[in-house]
Formats: sequence, structure tokens, C-alpha cells
Amino acid sequence: MDQETGNKAEGVESNTQGHGSRTFVNGLRVALSTPGAILLASAAGFGALANDAGMSLFNAIFMMAVFFALPAQVVMMDQLARGGSIIGGALAVALTGVRLVPMMVTIMPWLTGARTALWQRLTAAHFVAITAWFEGMRLLPKLPDSQRMTMFLGIGTGMVTATLIGTALGFGLAGSVPPAISACLLFLTPIYFFLSLMAAARLTVDWLAIVIGALLGPPLYMLTPGLDLLFTGLIGGSAAYVVGKQYDGFFEDDE
Repeated sequence: MDQETGNKAEGVESNTQGHGSRTFVNGLRVALSTPGAILLASAAGFGALANDAGMSLFNAIFMMAVFFALPAQVVMMDQLARGGSIIGGALAVALTGVRLVPMMVTIMPWLTGARTALWQRLTAAHFVAITAWFEGMRLLPKLPDSQRMTMFLGIGTGMVTATLIGTALGFGLAGSVPPAISACLLFLTPIYFFLSLMAAARLTVDWLAIVIGALLGPPLYMLTPGLDLLFTGLIGGSAAYVVGKQYDGFFEDDE
């Protein structure tokens, strides 16, 4: 009897592990599709710029692995290339990281659970960036609680891998890629995110937030460089929310 119970327990554990492996692989597939290709190209632009700035390949890859946030990496690289201090660069990077706080607040409730280990939560927090956050918010609500963390870890692992490969490729091709092309590659990620927002918009209030943000972006960049994205998101999102509350119909699905 005890042996039969033990065999059943081993079978359940084996099935759980196998299911978890499939979920992780599915996350990798998501990451290594279109989002991964965009990130690889953007990281290639960063790698080429890092080479031009005099950074070593190790430092460029290390920065990509530790930061996993292209805006912060470009800010730090610019500070170091101009002879700025590490402390000044760290403060500038911290300001760019403010944009990640709302992403963390919105996605972590989908990832925290009784069975999630501390190392999993810390790793997932490191993976939270624009592209990973968007794919997570798109896919995690559709999954059972037990699969969400594994799926997101697969997504994050795939995306970090793509950026590391892209950084190395861009660094090696730096001499043959014009600086203007390298800079343009860096913009692929925000362009992809913007198009993804439009594709995911279902409510009129979603479109209102996008339109207000697009209109506010250029003037706020001129008035408050460095804080323009923060103010654009805060003002645009708040304005769309207030209008939506005043007109309940804005919260209804367009379909």
C-alpha cells in the first residue's frame, strides 16, 4: 500500500515537473519570436555604440545582463564616455528606472503565490522591462496560477538571452555599421512597444490615453528633458482616466 502511494506521488511530481518544463519552453518561444528579434536588433545597436564609446565587450555584455534596460544603459554609457562620475551616472539611471515601478506594481500580483520561491520573485523582478512586462500582462491572466511564474521566467530568460547575443553581434559589427544605424536600432524597442499598445487597445479610453501621450510627448521633451516620459505617462493616463470616469461609456468595449 505504501509503495503504491509512493509511486503515485512520484508520478504526480514527475507530471508537475514535466508540465513546468513545457510552460518554461512556451515562455522561451514567446520571447524568441517577434519580441526577441526586436530586442536583439536593439541590443545590437547598443553593442555598436558601446564599442564606439570605448567600452570592452565584457563591460557591454555585463551591463546588458545586469541592467536589462536600454535607456538606463545608454545613460550610463554616455556618462562614462564623457568622463562623468559613477555616482552621477547611478543617479541618472535611478531616474530612468522610475518608469519601471508601475510595471512592477501591476505585474507582480500575477506572479506572487504560495508556491513561488524568493529567488523566483527576485529573478522575475529583474526581468520586468517594457517588452517582458507587455508580454506578461498579455499572457499571464490566461494561465492557471501554478504556471504564471514559470511562463514569465521563460519569457524573461529568452529576452535576456536575445539581448546578450545582440550586444555581442553589434559590438563585433561596430566597425561596419554607421553610428546613425546603430542609434536607429535602439528605437526599435519603443516603436514595438508603441505599436503593441495600439494593438492591445480595446476601450476608447485606451486610445484616448495613447493620443494624449503622443501629443504631450514632444512639448514635454522640450520643457522637461529627462522627465518627459514620466510626466507624459502621468498626465496622459490621469487625463484619460478622469474622462473615462466622467463618461462611463468610454469603459465599454468598442466591439
